[in-house]
Amino acid sequence: MSAATACMPLVVPPPPPSSPSPLHGSDGQPAAMAPAERRQHPRGMEAAETESHGSGGEERRRPEGEDDGVMSEPRAVVRTLTCERKVYVEGFAYWRSIGRTELPELDPILSFDEFEFSAPAAFLDHPHRGFENVTYMLEGGVSYHDFSGHKGTINTGDVQWLTAGRGVVHAEVPAGEGVQRGINVWINLAANDKMVEPLYQDLASHAIPTATSDDDGGGVSVKVIAGECLGACSPLRPRTPALCLDVALRPGARLRQPVPRGWSACAYVIAGEAVFDGASVGARTLVVFGGDGDGVEVRTEAAGAGARVMVVAARPHGEAVARDGPFVMNTPEEVEQAREDFRHRSNGFEMADGWTSDHAATSAAAR
Repeated sequence: MSAATACMPLVVPPPPPSSPSPLHGSDGQPAAMAPAERRQHPRGMEAAETESHGSGGEERRRPEGEDDGVMSEPRAVVRTLTCERKVYVEGFAYWRSIGRTELPELDPILSFDEFEFSAPAAFLDHPHRGFENVTYMLEGGVSYHDFSGHKGTINTGDVQWLTAGRGVVHAEVPAGEGVQRGINVWINLAANDKMVEPLYQDLASHAIPTATSDDDGGGVSVKVIAGECLGACSPLRPRTPALCLDVALRPGARLRQPVPRGWSACAYVIAGEAVFDGASVGARTLVVFGGDGDGVEVRTEAAGAGARVMVVAARPHGEAVARDGPFVMNTPEEVEQAREDFRHRSNGFEMADGWTSDHAATSAAAR
């Protein structure tokens, strides 16, 4: 999706392509053409090596120690945020944890939302540049169509990892009747990767590796969306090195997951109640882990009902962030250039010239 609550400009009726929306990592405050927001991060990253990535032979940076596979020092929880349901428009609501005033970002994670999506809401033809967009469906589906002809439906348990790179224009709509539910995450691209060619990596639910463990007095089942867990490794290759796990824990279970030192890490409780660093956390709550330690630990109480938790970690870039609506760059000038490129259908947006998605055409015909 497009950060369901952090991604796509809503088009009912269509706003300017740079209008903020919950799908763009904002809370919908009116500032359509305001100067791009800019934040500076301290530099200083770990040494890195490169490895092959994707069918095009692209490379991704891998920090030393990424594949150690053993956790010796669990990270402490430094922050807990409870999310409130917000209605953006009829048919679209979200719970935002990252990308709000209290936590504008967790470098390189720009936004993290759980969303509900149903008619009449629709996110019709809109652009993106400069980040990776992850849509993971919990219930129902989202149908999409982009200007290169890529189209389909992300159904329950499926994931789409979209590297928007230099430019994508697409549409997303609810795939069925009733409420569609999912998780949407925006992950920033490094400055050197902002203008790479777009790449879709889609995995059906049955193709996502699953790892299980009965250690520590309970049962753990993990869908490994990105990265590695309990010996299972995802075939997805994010441009920004990342870990993304859907963890189900029965009562009394525990998962100790290695995370490279220096990576940002968080966990979102989808359902039930989990324990992090000695504190119980309920559903729709995000915990942010500190940087000290080489892994994270999540467990459930033996007398509880278990929990479902999303664990996400990624290697920070330590770079300035300038963002406005669907564009995430390093400077306001680059954001303005992205606007101009989309406006003039150039420099990555050429295929948008004269293109209309099937969903936009259907919507127009129904009016």
